[in-house]
Amino acid sequence: MPSHRMEEFEIDRKPTRKPAKQKFYDFLYNDETGAILGRTPESWGKILIFYAIFYAVLISLFAICMATFLQHFINPRVPRLQQDGGLIGASPGLGFRPLPADVRSTLIWYKGTGYDSYKYWEDQLIEFLSEYKKKGQTAGAGQNIHNCNFGSLPPPGKICDVDIQGWKPCIEEDHFSFHKSSPCIFLKLNRIYGWRPQFYEGGLPQDMPKDLQAHIQNLRTTNSSYANMVWVSCQGETPADKENIGPIQYIPHQGFPGYYYPYNNAEGYLSPLVAVHLVRPRTGIIINIECRAWASNIAYSRKDRVGVVHFELMIE
Repeated sequence: MPSHRMEEFEIDRKPTRKPAKQKFYDFLYNDETGAILGRTPESWGKILIFYAIFYAVLISLFAICMATFLQHFINPRVPRLQQDGGLIGASPGLGFRPLPADVRSTLIWYKGTGYDSYKYWEDQLIEFLSEYKKKGQTAGAGQNIHNCNFGSLPPPGKICDVDIQGWKPCIEEDHFSFHKSSPCIFLKLNRIYGWRPQFYEGGLPQDMPKDLQAHIQNLRTTNSSYANMVWVSCQGETPADKENIGPIQYIPHQGFPGYYYPYNNAEGYLSPLVAVHLVRPRTGIIINIECRAWASNIAYSRKDRVGVVHFELMIE
């Protein structure tokens, strides 16, 4: 009798479709794979580590950029490097006007009676002093000007006026006295942000000219507030030059009043000036002249042109 053996066959069945609700639950958490939101815990861990490192680096780069920007940000009115930290230093230099056409030269030369000869120098001074005469046409000038003196310092937000109208004979109407062979040379201190002069309160420097020492001592006795000056002295460099330079008149003071300082780059600020009137310089010879600024915190160096200025004068 034949034997019948039953064989088993596997039949492919169509997978059961899960309802949408079950799919959503499986997406949130899959019991079979342990996936959460479609990713296993291991996968989530790798992603979190990657983004933690990525954003840490991004935040570090942003912090470095901000620190660099803030460190190098330059306020248009406040320099980042000031005084000893800057190239100018903490001791101002001294400048003179008018300047020769050749920047390498410091010689002021002209014929005393020839208008065409001294016209260049006169035009130079007219141009230089134009901002002092037309303050209202300068940005911000005229709006915050205070008429300062030693008893009336400028209030916050104000600047001191520099009135050159009455500086005879060193005015445009008198040709700055060039036509009389007695020219006026204007001096100014270089601007250093935040610099404040230290006035002489006790003894005076031994190398200060005797006439300036006597002038300061006299002011200390009669009106001590007027002694708060950055003093100025001009003289010939050699014994011969000292004889040839003749008498000198300083207008309006023999120095720069202390109430003009410190310089804070305020709108409309004008540097104080001293007009040096060479009353009777000898003609027909070159005179070497040195002008020096005096204060306790002004250094003196001919080589570095600190606190001093040199020029020559030749009147035919």
